[in-house]
Amino acid sequence: MNNPRLAGRYAKSIVDLSIEQNQLEAVYADMKFITAICKSNPDFVTVLRSPIIKGDIKGKIVASITKERVSKLTSAFITLLIVKGREQDLPEIANAFIDQYNTIKDIHKVKITTAVPVDTAFTDSIVTKLKAASSIKNVEVENAVNEELIGGFILETGGKLIDASVLKDLNELKREFLNNEYIHNIR
Repeated sequence: MNNPRLAGRYAKSIVDLSIEQNQLEAVYADMKFITAICKSNPDFVTVLRSPIIKGDIKGKIVASITKERVSKLTSAFITLLIVKGREQDLPEIANAFIDQYNTIKDIHKVKITTAVPVDTAFTDSIVTKLKAASSIKNVEVENAVNEELIGGFILETGGKLIDASVLKDLNELKREFLNNEYIHNIR
């Protein structure tokens, strides 16, 4: 998307309208559904962004996917996007809506990346320690797996990164060996 502020503006309009009509939770669930579709099916995003496919065909495709799965308000909003030629921005608008919803509800996103899939007990213990160390009360956890970490984890929240991975330790050790001051002093 060329203009991220556009997504924020459209998301703000649907947030305001959903609050006005007491459908904020329903629209939030719909936007999570749309985001899940966009993440799991890149062809759907390609169809939305294709300049070759006409808007009415895109509308039929989106309607067939979201039929009876989203609220009337969300369906009308998506139809409006298609009429205005902004359907290619739907994934970003859905993400912006979720971000604005999280701000309204004071929900903080936490991403935990580990080398292997972890159980909920591990995730819960990290969330508990995070809540104790900060003023965060509501947490939404996203788990990711990156085998290159070898062990440990990376925690991302609120623009902060805590890297407690084995890969980081090995890279620091490598850097220390490359910059070994004692070898230079011996010569």
